[in-house]
Amino acid sequence: MIMNNNIKGFHHFAIKAQDFDKTVQFYNTLNFEIVHSWSLPEFNLQRCVMMKNKAFECYIEICDRNAAFPTEGRKRREGDPHIENALLHICFIVDDAKKAYNEAIENGATALSQKETLSLKNAQKAITVSNSLVYSPNGEVIEFLESVVF
Repeated sequence: MIMNNNIKGFHHFAIKAQDFDKTVQFYNTLNFEIVHSWSLPEFNLQRCVMMKNKAFECYIEICDRNAAFPTEGRKRREGDPHIENALLHICFIVDDAKKAYNEAIENGATALSQKETLSLKNAQKAITVSNSLVYSPNGEVIEFLESVVF
């Protein structure tokens, strides 16, 4: 088995919030504060925030419930019980998103999205991120994110 020494640490986890404002407020009570907000119309994402814990280096990304991001499971059909998980992905900081993607595929992951660069814009600033995504052998969506500061 190839050991992935490219992973530098945990960055964030992302959730799809059924009630965006209430979810942001809840995480605020857990010592998280908004450090960036954006929308990505190409992913049907109207509202998204990155929140950082004030006490330690940990982030949570909260997306509105209409976000069209890759996730495990299938979307709920009319009349279905809730079946789509709230957790969107697990993210690891890496030096090279493409290398991490290739190593993950070599170790049993399934391809989802090779390295891409996205601009997360709001009225105050734009942040450019480079990442890749795979499904773990267990089905979780794993994001490999090249270092970025929110």
